[in-house]
Amino acid sequence: MGVMPLLSPFPQSRSGRRTPTPALPHPGGGRREPNAIALGPAHSMLECPPELCRVGQVNRFRAVLLLSSLVLSVAVNAAELAEPAGPPLSAAPPKAPSPGVPQLPRASSPHMPRPADADAATYERCMTLADENPAAARDLAESWHDRGGAHPADHCFAVALIGLRQYKEGASRLEKLAQAMVHAPPSLRADVLGQAAQGWLLAGDPARAYAADGAALGLRPENGDLLVDRAEAAGSAGWFDKAIADLDRVLKADPARLDALIYRASAYREEGRLAPALTDIEKALTLAPDSVPALLERGNIRRLGGDNDGARQDWLRVALLAPGSAAEAAAKANIERLELKGDAAPQTKTGGAR
Repeated sequence: MGVMPLLSPFPQSRSGRRTPTPALPHPGGGRREPNAIALGPAHSMLECPPELCRVGQVNRFRAVLLLSSLVLSVAVNAAELAEPAGPPLSAAPPKAPSPGVPQLPRASSPHMPRPADADAATYERCMTLADENPAAARDLAESWHDRGGAHPADHCFAVALIGLRQYKEGASRLEKLAQAMVHAPPSLRADVLGQAAQGWLLAGDPARAYAADGAALGLRPENGDLLVDRAEAAGSAGWFDKAIADLDRVLKADPARLDALIYRASAYREEGRLAPALTDIEKALTLAPDSVPALLERGNIRRLGGDNDGARQDWLRVALLAPGSAAEAAAKANIERLELKGDAAPQTKTGGAR
């Protein structure tokens, strides 16, 4: 009898490799819940619930903070604007461009810096467009770069590419941008590298994502968000021991961090360590009793531990809490598989029909 599909914060690609949840940065210091993905023996995948996914959007408040100091440094250092230290972002890639991937033009001559407040306003408008209309943001960033927009324009251009689902190109540009920002504060470069890591996850390359998050952590070694992101990349690659190691660090500093508890429970479960997995997920549900990802994960753990009735109860609750979502569809699919396989005990009144 085959194992029924499970739900995990660590999704897999059709090739069997873990694939990411669509994401660009969550708010610094913020907490997020892992996404609910349905996984089966053949690595089937169900999209995560829209309300739980980070859908390639940059958090507005964090994005403005992210580049505000860079905009000010642009006004101070005109020479860096025209040709930043390190590999210039304006240079064309060494290989032939991929079809359909727009290339940011090389600046033909130095530009004098624009007033910082004007640059800040342009950046905010560009990033808003990157969220709402990525194609328009790309065009704005390109024209702004021609006028001397430099790093802020390059950043918006890269984020717009990710919004256009050109994940690999966007992630690569973000990595190059972080390398070029040699005069920026380390925390700023780390944020850009963290964005690049999320782009690599979207591109289906968790190894590159893990490396980018590692580089970011080299600049901000104990940043909890970056550690959680690297753990997500590790889990997406199937490196659950590495994921647990990063999550241990997060939870040592913040034992009540919900997303880290859910991710570590999932990683423990993937390694067959059901006792610590159940401990983590019960703590997560004590903190957030209506957390859909936590309920999904506890259903997994209960199912693997032979508690089919408990698993069914968790999945039924998910369906009640998230009607019309992908999480509901996944939970119902798991319940149906329990019934089809004949593994489940007879339904009770509270365990009810769908």
